[in-house]
Amino acid sequence: MGSDSDFPVMSKALTVLDDLGIGYEVHVYSAHRTPVQAAEFASHAVENGFGAIIAGAGMAAALAGVLAAHTTLPVIGVPLKSAVLEGTDALLATVMMPPGIPVATVAIDGAKNAAWLAAQILAVSDPELSSRLKAERTAMTAGVLAKDAALQEKLKGNS
Repeated sequence: MGSDSDFPVMSKALTVLDDLGIGYEVHVYSAHRTPVQAAEFASHAVENGFGAIIAGAGMAAALAGVLAAHTTLPVIGVPLKSAVLEGTDALLATVMMPPGIPVATVAIDGAKNAAWLAAQILAVSDPELSSRLKAERTAMTAGVLAKDAALQEKLKGNS
């Protein structure tokens, strides 16, 4: 993440990764204040065993692009809300990458979906993770159907 102040939003990704049993590291690197360290991290990510990188940043939000420029791993950008433009600036900065240096981009403050997307990417070559993802989807479906059933029962009581 671009700043330690991004942690409250980005920690939501960690919860998803923990629930799915996916290991991770968390760092603060700034595309503008620590570009050498950010580039070094990304350029060694493959040899250090990473399968994807999630990068959260607000305002100019160049971090995901800087990381993507230094690795062939999938980079998932999380544009973070700021006080000035409500995260629209970060969204545009994250999504508007030049050809050949893509950054998958989730919603503003969408750290949870960034983790889900990273898990799906990793699951392509990990059948056990794929099974855990399928189980989570089944649980999500059951949860929604249970809420619908409760609502239908409540509506019956009001008629």
